[in-house]
Amino acid sequence: MVSNEKTTGEGAGHGISFGEAFRVWMRVALLSFGGPAGQIAVMHRILVEEKNWISESRFLHALNYCMLLPGPEAQQLATYIGWLLHRTAGGIMAGGLFILPGVIAIMALSYIYAAFGNVGFIEALFFGLKAAVLAIVIQAVVRVGKRALRNRIMIALAAIAFVAIFFFNVPFPIIIVGAGVIGYFGAKSGRPEFAAVPHGNGKNTAAVDSVLDELPDHVRPSVPRALKVSAVWLLLWLVPVVALLIAFGQTNVFSQIALFFSKMAMVTFGGAYAVLAYVAQQAVEHYHWVQPREMLDGLGMAETTPGPLIMVLQFVGFMAAFRDPGTLSPMLAGTLGGLLATWVTFTPCFLWIFLGAPFVETLRGNKGLAGALTAITAAVVGVILNLSVWFALHTVFRQTSPVRSYGLSFDMPMLSSVDVAALILAIAAATAIFRFNMGMLTVLGGSCAAGVALRILGVI
Repeated sequence: MVSNEKTTGEGAGHGISFGEAFRVWMRVALLSFGGPAGQIAVMHRILVEEKNWISESRFLHALNYCMLLPGPEAQQLATYIGWLLHRTAGGIMAGGLFILPGVIAIMALSYIYAAFGNVGFIEALFFGLKAAVLAIVIQAVVRVGKRALRNRIMIALAAIAFVAIFFFNVPFPIIIVGAGVIGYFGAKSGRPEFAAVPHGNGKNTAAVDSVLDELPDHVRPSVPRALKVSAVWLLLWLVPVVALLIAFGQTNVFSQIALFFSKMAMVTFGGAYAVLAYVAQQAVEHYHWVQPREMLDGLGMAETTPGPLIMVLQFVGFMAAFRDPGTLSPMLAGTLGGLLATWVTFTPCFLWIFLGAPFVETLRGNKGLAGALTAITAAVVGVILNLSVWFALHTVFRQTSPVRSYGLSFDMPMLSSVDVAALILAIAAATAIFRFNMGMLTVLGGSCAAGVALRILGVI
């Protein structure tokens, strides 16, 4: 339980039963649509405003910490608050429940997709879905850009990141590390451009400086506890990876899934849209696990189901193993591949929270860390722009021409191969989002219906 303080706003957490917490976290999980912004808003409304389990300042302090970590910040925020209220068991419950509905939904949709994906009706459904996803990713560029690109240095970082990843195929981890280093030293030198990016709407956004003094004992820094946490969660994460490598070797699809998504778990700064650019690049072009249109279909699934958008990685793992099942049945292999991708993606999230939170709390107000996060956020805008362009190339154009010379490595669209129906649907979805401010689920549903209508009319 949390401490007995009942006057600071956190005191409401004292006496919360585990059963009540379970019911509330399940409610949060089932309502977690709309990407991290919507998910965090749901948590804030339920935990801060309705239940008064945690104060505004502590909620934002936890969010700022989760923004520094690789992985989905909304799931990690749930883990953090659950841990604060009910220790490690509470963190596992909150973080696990947050992804459970998405795991079930994506697995069910993966079965349907693998079994019936080539049926005309299903193809038409996903044809419309891809157009809406393209518009939603563009919206993400605009939304993050408005918040992050506050000066010319941040705009330059975003532009450099886009050019590096789109035209020169620079790996996503290198871009993130480079931006972090620039931001760290820029902030340490006193440049105001690298000041922390504020969260929220400007009201009550400053967490208290002395928040560490209010924390219960179980989250205070402790080296013995840190060693124990590291041992337990590293074993849970890496033992399956090592076992697969020993049993099947590096060329086996399950070994590749375990290694690749473990690496993703360590570099997924900036949210799902940012890392998906790198995942798409590797899963499509290097491993050939999925086709470009299938990446769009998978993101559409993640957009329309509860849980983190990064759940699309489960779909990628499913399709990878489904197409290379070995001695297993394709559906069983796909199931195991999807669950393996999910395990190695989210297990490290619990490690980051349970290990790092007590120590990072002591670094509150560190200018270098704030500057690193600010620069990474700016670079992420360029990476998400790359994702939107990549999606556009494979949604609006039927063919592209590869350019591979003078260090360049990108696909050039062939204007003669433009898909007019897809272009019109994408423009309509973008108009609905930007001009009429329609909700994400409304746009997705309308685009799917439009795709089916076009199939019935014989247009596609």
